[in-house]
Amino acid sequence: RLGELIHLKIKDIDSTNMLLLIKNAKGNKDRVVMLSQILLDDLRVYFKEFKPKEYLFEGQGGGMYAEKSVQMVVKNAAAKAGIKKRVTPHVLRHCFATHLLESGTDIRYIQKLLGHQSIKTTEIYTRITDISQSKIKSPLDNL
Repeated sequence: RLGELIHLKIKDIDSTNMLLLIKNAKGNKDRVVMLSQILLDDLRVYFKEFKPKEYLFEGQGGGMYAEKSVQMVVKNAAAKAGIKKRVTPHVLRHCFATHLLESGTDIRYIQKLLGHQSIKTTEIYTRITDISQSKIKSPLDNL
């Protein structure tokens, strides 16, 4: 969630266990999400260049980064990558969930990662694509 991203602080990164602590998430609950090695490596480069002091992503005045600024960063990155479709932080969240599901991750784990109370909400995020449907084998093929 965009609001969770801009509230992340440097101290919320646990590089030893490869985790991010999301504090006061939706519903005022804390949760932990995975931190990939690639992202950690990118964050280390980012730290050296921008030297944030408190928040992971800081605005020009040193405070929390603005939501509009994050939206523009995502929009510009999508354009630079040649993506024609509308890309927002929320669309990236949907893609994350869909890719996890397509790679075989249990939907209950995806629910926990996304911070959803109801599995029904997670089901909305995890769109079944034509590609994933085509990978399903009929039980009759095993006869």
